[in-house]
Amino acid sequence: MDIQKIKTLGDLKKSDYVSRSIKEEVRSNLISRLEKKETSYEGIIGFDDTVIPDIERALLSKHNILLLGLRGQAKTRIARLTTKLLDEYIPVITGSDLNDDPLNPISSSALDLIKEHGDKTPISWIHRDERYIEKLATPDVSIADLIGDVDPIKAATLKLPYSDPRVIHYGLIPRSHRSIFVLNELPDLQARIQVSLFNILQEGDIQIRGFKLRLPLDILFVFTANPEDYTNRGSIITPLKDRIESQILTHYPITTEIAKKITQQEINVPQKLKDKITVPELIQDLLEYIVFEARESEFVDEKSGVSARLSISALENLYSNVHRRMIANKEETATARISDFWGIIPSITGKVELVYEGEQEGPYNVALHLMSGAIKKMFLDYFDNPDKTIKLEEKDPYITIRSWFSAGNEIDLLNDASHKEYQDKLNAVPGLLKLIQKKDLDTEQPDLFMEFMLHGLTEFEVISKEILKRSMNFKDPLARIFFEN
Repeated sequence: MDIQKIKTLGDLKKSDYVSRSIKEEVRSNLISRLEKKETSYEGIIGFDDTVIPDIERALLSKHNILLLGLRGQAKTRIARLTTKLLDEYIPVITGSDLNDDPLNPISSSALDLIKEHGDKTPISWIHRDERYIEKLATPDVSIADLIGDVDPIKAATLKLPYSDPRVIHYGLIPRSHRSIFVLNELPDLQARIQVSLFNILQEGDIQIRGFKLRLPLDILFVFTANPEDYTNRGSIITPLKDRIESQILTHYPITTEIAKKITQQEINVPQKLKDKITVPELIQDLLEYIVFEARESEFVDEKSGVSARLSISALENLYSNVHRRMIANKEETATARISDFWGIIPSITGKVELVYEGEQEGPYNVALHLMSGAIKKMFLDYFDNPDKTIKLEEKDPYITIRSWFSAGNEIDLLNDASHKEYQDKLNAVPGLLKLIQKKDLDTEQPDLFMEFMLHGLTEFEVISKEILKRSMNFKDPLARIFFEN
């Protein structure tokens, strides 16, 4: 069908165009994609076996949807991608108040145009991207915003009484006719405003003040919310939840592998910088471990959640920290280090909501605590537990390192140290490199694992670490006491 040639209602009637509801349209297009084994939600990672099948079942059932989940779980992204299941173009009556179907008009303006022009009524074609309306629910949202109200200016201009339907100014929902309407953070909507949605969801009609309107609105509703039990800002009233046919729970990434894919997909880092900076797997894993640690931390409010945006912002800051070091040392390329993580603290403190104990500890200290916990857990993925070997000196793999620090030696790792300075400092600690080689770890980046081992040993209190303004100091504090005495 050549839509360029169809410009009037008469032309549309002669074509093979068939009207269908938006839910039937989405259902049909989804079936077509499923038959071709095409993904419906490209870019949504980690939901293939959980959330996406639930959404597909809901759309096949022609249901309105409520996405329940903590922040940063791609709820809005899913809603926006649902437009891909709409027809590319649909016809509307040009000049009508709503997106009126030329073959099934519902607004008074569209009916008047057809009455006046008949088959010569002009029509337009709108793209699917224009059929998506999104509104953030806030306590100040009014019924007039969503449903509509009498427009006194229109009444005065047209010289019509307030009882005439033509003086109505339609809100966002009627203007979403034949579209997807998304209402984010539904619990934040006042209860009396939520009540106004009853008829729309159940009967498809609206009521504006005293007007008797029967508008069979054709809308696919997608609501998003934090789980009702978790929010202290409001709740979804039970009758409204009852009218939303499918309620789907979203979730955070289950594994660090999935989390890494999401982070890499979402970061905003110039490709030129990515080509110059190497971020090893160890660094990427540690970053995600920090996020997982935050979601389990006693200092962080689990009801609020920890968004995937934490790892995204943190990795962007990590790149910037390495880039800053490259500029300072006039280096063309660089590799991320464990010490670079102290440059991502602002990304952590701004992304976690603390409970009382966390507030007492302070955001900065909580961030350090999360990094320490992540390093300690990851350390055991690569090395032996020092707590289990400390009593067996003949089998203790860390005896050489422990002895060196016990003799009063210490090292300072400067945050902005050049690659050579960094390597020289680490190579000065006997036993580090040998242990890395014995474990058959990444020989291309031995210095990274050497630093990682130092940080890990501090978490098991084999040695201590002091974070200074421009460096990190590793030592055995008991050695100094011993030698001073």
